Amino acid sequence: MRKMLAAVSRVLSGAAQKPASRVLVASRNFANDATFEIKKCDLHRLEEGPPVTTVLTREDGLKYYRMMQTVRRMELKADQLYKQKIIRGFCHLCDGQEACCVGLEAGINPTDHLITAYRAHGFTFTRGLSVREILTELTGRRGGCAKGKGGSMHMYAKNFYGGNGIVGAQVPLGAGIALACKYNGKDEVCLTLYGDGAANQGQIFEAYNMAALWKLPCIFICENNRYGMGTSVERAAASTDYYKRGDFIPGLRVDGMDVLCVREATKFAAAHCRSGKGPILMELQTYRYHGHSMSDPGVSYRTREEIQEVRSKSDPIMLLKDRMVNNNLASVEELKEIDVEVRKEIEDAAQFATSDPEPPLEELGYHIYSNDPPFEVRGANQWVKFKSVS
Repeated sequence: MRKMLAAVSRVLSGAAQKPASRVLVASRNFANDATFEIKKCDLHRLEEGPPVTTVLTREDGLKYYRMMQTVRRMELKADQLYKQKIIRGFCHLCDGQEACCVGLEAGINPTDHLITAYRAHGFTFTRGLSVREILTELTGRRGGCAKGKGGSMHMYAKNFYGGNGIVGAQVPLGAGIALACKYNGKDEVCLTLYGDGAANQGQIFEAYNMAALWKLPCIFICENNRYGMGTSVERAAASTDYYKRGDFIPGLRVDGMDVLCVREATKFAAAHCRSGKGPILMELQTYRYHGHSMSDPGVSYRTREEIQEVRSKSDPIMLLKDRMVNNNLASVEELKEIDVEVRKEIEDAAQFATSDPEPPLEELGYHIYSNDPPFEVRGANQWVKFKSVS
């Protein structure tokens, strides 16, 4: 009897030590999944589009929420580190656009490919790199994903090709990756992203043409956040129907603030490419909360009221949170716990990113080629030499 009482006492004391919210969450019966209506996509040269309803499982919902919250907090931490002059140089943040990177990743396979422009931190994370590797790259330290040499615009991971600093230049590269997928006979696609600011470039239309001629498995994706640097789309483009810009290439316009809408559209587009029909074009209508870059306050060409209205009505994290809570897929307490865990992860990563050593000067010439014997690289003058090691 005494042993039984002692065991009960241990159980009760253990429960008492746990936060009340954790006990509450553990004891609550949540739904396994729920069905949601999503916004119908506008179509170009397509008879049918993505579905207008979709099923979200509790597991996927929690996963998407954690990923979007991580990207949001990571970008806010980057903002803070930049203002402290710990991060230097170019830095373009994607807070507000989290549904794009998370939704696209949810609609493809890890073996598929992705290339984007320089607003790349979110995609770097969803493609599999850790917050620590990303923040440490931003601070230019050895533990960064590019050994501290790439910075904000040049991060890479498996099947992720950057982060590219030249406006629009990644689009022909994406078509080339899609060509490799077809040439090697693999059932893979390449997501090739660019912004509305790059959408008027000639090289993009050349890539469209090649991809259509060769029926490449390429999903061209225009992230339309309504402003190319400080110029609104209406002032920069005679036609703002970016999903129709492929002309002879089918296209769809997607609500880029809804992670479920992006996911379903991506699945649809990937199936189109895998079936051998050639390329397809997606326009994601989204919004960035920060300015174009850290040097842009973001309020000289748009009002604070406009930004606040988007935050209050269309925030991607808020939309997912409301859906999950209102359909018994999660509780407010459970999502708050995730928020706390994410904040801790970000703080730990930032602590490492600010204390990790910088790469030594003698490694300046390293990693120029991937698999070559060591050779010398000339420095700032003919008497300075650096060794290059693959």
